[in-house]
Amino acid sequence: MGAEWGPFIALPVHNGVTFDFAKSPPDIPGGIHPTHYAFLVSEDEFDSAYKKIQERGLTYWADPRMQAENEINHNDGGRGIYFTDPNGHYMELITVPYGGWPEK
Repeated sequence: MGAEWGPFIALPVHNGVTFDFAKSPPDIPGGIHPTHYAFLVSEDEFDSAYKKIQERGLTYWADPRMQAENEINHNDGGRGIYFTDPNGHYMELITVPYGGWPEK
């Protein structure tokens, strides 16, 4: 995670993109609806993120229905987990794209 700036915490990714996360303001009518974000990451990036998730005591799941708590999936021959951010958005980390890597 990056440094806090005002209400934001920046999450830089390897390609120069930064995601800025902030808590939902309580005064937004109807609130902010949860969204799903999936990130295709390398094995090393997965290991690093997974370690941080465990160190922070965050609950994670192997499936989007949140039934396999604190388990990793091995879909498409890779590894994947789901967790939520502080606003309830669904975050997913996978090491192999949906359907597997294309045949060469």
